[in-house]
Amino acid sequence: MNGIFLALAGMVVFFLGYRYYSRFIAERIYRLDPDYVTPAHRYKDGVDFVPTNKFILWGHHFTSVAGAAPIVGPAIAIYWGWGPAFLWVVLGTVFAAGVHDFGALVLSVRNKGQSVGTLANKIIGQRAKILFLFIILILVLMVNAVFAWVIANLFILFPSAVLSVFIQIPLAIWIGYLVYKKSKNMLLPSLAALATMYIAAIVASRVPALQIDLPRYFGGEENIVAFGLNGVAMAFFVWIVVLMIYVYIASTLPVWKLLQPRDYINSHQLILGLVILYLGLFFMGGAEMTAPVYNADATTPWFPLLFITIACGAISGFHGLVASGTSSKQLNKETDARFVGYLGAVGEGLLALLTIIAVGTFFATQGDFLSNYSSFAVAGDIGLGTFIQGAGQLAGGIFIPADIATTIVAVIVVSFAATSLDTAVRLMRYIISELGAEYKVQKLTKKHVATTVAVGSSAALALLPQGPQGFGSGGYLLWPLFGTSNQLLAGITLLLITLWLKYQGRNYLVTFIPMVFVLAMTLWAMARQLIFDWSGLGGAELNLLLFLLGSVIFVFACWICLEAYNAMRRSSQGPPKDQDASM
Repeated sequence: MNGIFLALAGMVVFFLGYRYYSRFIAERIYRLDPDYVTPAHRYKDGVDFVPTNKFILWGHHFTSVAGAAPIVGPAIAIYWGWGPAFLWVVLGTVFAAGVHDFGALVLSVRNKGQSVGTLANKIIGQRAKILFLFIILILVLMVNAVFAWVIANLFILFPSAVLSVFIQIPLAIWIGYLVYKKSKNMLLPSLAALATMYIAAIVASRVPALQIDLPRYFGGEENIVAFGLNGVAMAFFVWIVVLMIYVYIASTLPVWKLLQPRDYINSHQLILGLVILYLGLFFMGGAEMTAPVYNADATTPWFPLLFITIACGAISGFHGLVASGTSSKQLNKETDARFVGYLGAVGEGLLALLTIIAVGTFFATQGDFLSNYSSFAVAGDIGLGTFIQGAGQLAGGIFIPADIATTIVAVIVVSFAATSLDTAVRLMRYIISELGAEYKVQKLTKKHVATTVAVGSSAALALLPQGPQGFGSGGYLLWPLFGTSNQLLAGITLLLITLWLKYQGRNYLVTFIPMVFVLAMTLWAMARQLIFDWSGLGGAELNLLLFLLGSVIFVFACWICLEAYNAMRRSSQGPPKDQDASM
């Protein structure tokens, strides 16, 4: 199979999904109202609630939900062959992710911009809220710790990308000032900023003096710098500290000062990156998919694990947190929700599709692919690096030198991961504040106290325990729980939307069917991992931490399914008494 045919097939399905299916949902199911006063206007404060142009908000939403996950998941899942990964990315985006992200945004807007955690209390009940917030906190904490680890390591592996990433910050602040204080248009300054970043990347690729190479400054792996840390470990430690200081500042600033303009620049990065790589694929006359359609030799079964391995790029609970956490507070018109929510999911699907093609065409022969992707664990280790090299190979189709292409792809990946990181810290601050308000701990409702708790716990998880990827990878101790807890969150968010639609007397099958599928696959996968991977009964060694935490999440998942069943039965009697009147 030529990669071009795969790309065209996916694009056609995405186009039809956005053009027709999302319009049907917007007009017939969600019934968007252009005159509805959104929370961005009703509670406008210039910090979190800021009415925003839909193109700028799409940039924030899309780059926040994208992160590195729509690259990492498909780059690992292709271990089972490109066929299952392709079908789940394309169909999952159209019938699950788009509906989920779009619906979470509308539901939050119709409820004062509240998060899905708070809405669980309203729609399902107090008990559901407790376990829901527990799952959310575990999920966001893992994202913070692991994304910080990923960024720090990419800085070490690709020092030529660091200058561009740092240049973006003052440029974004300057653009925010121009737009909100001088009423200038954001498009041209953003394009100029992007051009500046890429010029810096090109120059840094060829001029070693412009590469911020901390391991070299610290004397490399052979030199012990301090506290028993060699040059590489010390560089990692310094990058983690720098990142945590950055996310503290970024997540407490008003959204218009840094978050919105930086994400808008990143959305251009993604569009330009997709255009470059897809054009590269077409201009080189396509490339054969040397990965098999289906890997019959895979020792780890794809069903149901595929559906928790590819989350972002198909459907992801983290998207519901962003949609109901930051995006809903910036939505200018309710009718913009289709463009921001559904098209954001489609953009991520395009990135996941490109990842499948870049990795699937990278190796010269099928034998090379199978020898490199020899096991599921190995796929997890090499997936991201293979994508960066494969993307660089595609960029060569339009005559971009490999070293420059690799640096630019690294800049894109780091920019996206940083966007997700500081959005996740901001979300964690909201959740901690909500818990503080719920349990009458007033100090936790303060912005800087909540942010300190969020950043401190994330840094501790990243740095203190020795993780499976070496020093500083403590987040990876919990990372095997990410797929199941993330998809469980997506299933519960679909449940909330389904109940809301049922209360309104509307057709709820559009969310009910993907909800049943996602919850079933997640519980099945979770039970399998508990028994065969972590309990010590399936041949693998006992992993007490994952077994205990996974068991708690599994019990909570079953519990919330029972709560959901009861809520569905109650819903025939009308909405709960504390339901917001605007619903």
